[in-house]
Amino acid sequence: MRFPLHIMTDMLKWQARNWWRGNDRYPYVLMLEPLHTCNLACLGCSPERYSGDLKDRLSLEECLAAVDDAGAPVVSICGGEPTIYPELVELIDGIIERQRHIYLCTNGLLLERFYRKGRPHPRLSINVHLDGMQETHDLITDRAGVFDKAIEMIREGKRLGYHVCTNTTVYRETSIDEIERMLAYLESIGVDGMLISPGYHYEAVEGNHFLVREEIKRKFERVLELSKRYRIYSTPLFLEFAAGRRDYPCTPWGNPTRTPKGWKGPCYLIEGAYFRSWKDFWSGVDWEYWASRQDPRCRDCYMHSGFEASAIRKLGEKPRDAWTMMRWNFGS
Repeated sequence: MRFPLHIMTDMLKWQARNWWRGNDRYPYVLMLEPLHTCNLACLGCSPERYSGDLKDRLSLEECLAAVDDAGAPVVSICGGEPTIYPELVELIDGIIERQRHIYLCTNGLLLERFYRKGRPHPRLSINVHLDGMQETHDLITDRAGVFDKAIEMIREGKRLGYHVCTNTTVYRETSIDEIERMLAYLESIGVDGMLISPGYHYEAVEGNHFLVREEIKRKFERVLELSKRYRIYSTPLFLEFAAGRRDYPCTPWGNPTRTPKGWKGPCYLIEGAYFRSWKDFWSGVDWEYWASRQDPRCRDCYMHSGFEASAIRKLGEKPRDAWTMMRWNFGS
């Protein structure tokens, strides 16, 4: 099975509950950014966004309240770099107590801190950022040795009994041949799965590194083929969408984002407004407008945060798609 069984059953129960209540819109994954402090300045990030002061982080209580407000069965703890967050172990314990699954998204540099204090759990996945092999990843993260440290922490996580996966952003310069070498290498060291998504130029970032629509389609035709041989976590329906073989509306409410500034609207990627409460956020965003993708900023966005949820949302419309997803999850 590609994902732990409880993720699938929890998601099905969550969808059934919302269907019973008549909810057309509901979150699938909570993107929780406890802090905007990072220890890297990567090519694909705005330096201003993640240069926040540690003292401005969300409190443990605010983080857990966000988990309760959103109700989503999966929580992605991102940032900033979440291993800097002083209350990380307590946060993870509190989310697990609420029967949610956690993806701890990290560059790996300070992961030893968590390993010393934390413990493996079936509801916790360590998600390590890797954008290529050594030379490429160190270039993108703008620091020598980051790749080697990430691999060391992946190996250590597997030794300790953690479920470990990786996430990779595909840029204009990305060689898919190199991505194939990376996938083979990661499988050889026991990584449980690899998420691959096209980069999106959502903020002011130096350089022209992000893909436009036709470039995404060309590169993800190759990724789609690779998914038949490697444990890629991106679903086949999303990869077909990225390759231009199908179309989806966006699901901007699928991955609501809580940050130190508040609830971020309209979505994880686009800086629009920040809302102080979940109620204000949920009622204050024009969901129809953003789902339609008519905004110019949405033109070249094929990010998994907006469209993996769309694949799930539209799953019931074509029985063949449901069968494809079932074979994909149980087939490897």
